[in-house]
Amino acid sequence: MSTEPRINDRIRVPEVRLVGPSGEQVGIVPLAKALELAQEYDLDLVEVAATARPPVCKLMDYGKFKYESAMKAREARKNQAHTVIKEMKLRPKIDPHDYDTKKGHVVRFLKQGDKVKITIMFRGREQSRPELGFRLLQRLADDVQDLGFVESSPKQDGRNMIMVLGPHKKKTEAMAEARALADARKAERQGRTTGSDADAAAADEDVVTEDVVTEDAVAEAQDAPAEAEAPEAEAPVEQPAAPQGA
Repeated sequence: MSTEPRINDRIRVPEVRLVGPSGEQVGIVPLAKALELAQEYDLDLVEVAATARPPVCKLMDYGKFKYESAMKAREARKNQAHTVIKEMKLRPKIDPHDYDTKKGHVVRFLKQGDKVKITIMFRGREQSRPELGFRLLQRLADDVQDLGFVESSPKQDGRNMIMVLGPHKKKTEAMAEARALADARKAERQGRTTGSDADAAAADEDVVTEDVVTEDAVAEAQDAPAEAEAPEAEAPVEQPAAPQGA
């Protein structure tokens, strides 16, 4: 069965309760009159309450209405927070390095606003020492207490011991912070790119200026010797004095 509302000629009732384009109440009018008004306003007659008696119809741009509804639904899905439970498995005698790695994953999950299910797996004789698993879970809860809390206390379940950690932050808050951080990083990268372009342009200007100055200096250096030699070429030659009594 289609969930799309009936519009225009698909409406099959003798009269409707009509709502105008701006939301004003027109009242109960015959269907033919409602269709005539729709054509006059260049809009669609859309059935918005089919179960009412008579059905409620509104004059609107149905294509625009569908587009806006789809965008609102998309935005709602984007901001919707799904509760996710992550799981992390540990051994009672876990290596310190492995413990730090597992704890890092738990920290990341809690920062994202997700719950974390911690499972301690016992094997062989380890099942006779459940206190090892309890102490390990208590240690992990203390290490991440700034980010999460113990939502479900450690419980023995066959060969496993289970504890659930809940985040202090809500999923929506974590998502908003992640988007803000991503936007800030994007703006920073764009700022660096703009700054690099400006530095490159300034460097180009310096190179051009330096070339012009160098050419002028060379031209002056070439003209200088010619000016210095000109007076020497025009200076008169002194004649030796004639001896007296000649």
